[in-house]
Amino acid sequence: MGPATLPLEVFLQIQDEFLDLQGTSLSILEKSSKVYENINGETQQLLKDLLNIPTNYEMLFLQGVESTQFAMVPMNFLVEGM
Repeated sequence: MGPATLPLEVFLQIQDEFLDLQGTSLSILEKSSKVYENINGETQQLLKDLLNIPTNYEMLFLQGVESTQFAMVPMNFLVEGM
């Protein structure tokens, strides 16, 4: 666990809802894109409110942790066709 460890209650809720999102008997992977878009939109809005992120900023959620991000930096400088 890193310096931004989530409280145990959050992990327990994630565990509880992973296979049964909001009492639907379906996981987030099985839900329609509309359900995901609602969750994603709410998450972005909560983060913008919490962190005072200006409304003209866009948010991008990426898979991976720091090692993935470090690998992406040089990939951004690759010349097409290499």
